[in-house]
Amino acid sequence: MQNVALLYYIVVLIKDLLMKSDDSKPLFTLSVAAEIMGVHPRTLMIYENEGLVVPARTKTNRRRYSQKDIKKLQFIRYLTNKKGVNLAGVAAILKLLSLAEKNRFDLQKPTFPDFTETSIV
Repeated sequence: MQNVALLYYIVVLIKDLLMKSDDSKPLFTLSVAAEIMGVHPRTLMIYENEGLVVPARTKTNRRRYSQKDIKKLQFIRYLTNKKGVNLAGVAAILKLLSLAEKNRFDLQKPTFPDFTETSIV
């Protein structure tokens, strides 16, 4: 029961931090990001090795994930779990979306209309 109370307290703190911070500030450790995503930490390391997400690093070389990284991870999980896309396909999709954004293509029509960002906490 003590662990549940501690976890609840952490969730409340994270929500408070998210309300006050910008999307790109690295806040979450590997284990916390994995817990938020509901995956094993090794899964996030694989995504990093594949170049799908690049978390910030501390001075001691520990990973820190931002809220923006978490949103990207949610999209990666959506593509792999709901659409059956492999990691190479995910990399290609992310690259194309990045190019479209850089070149300011009009993306008025949703690219993935059935994807909705889920609440982080």
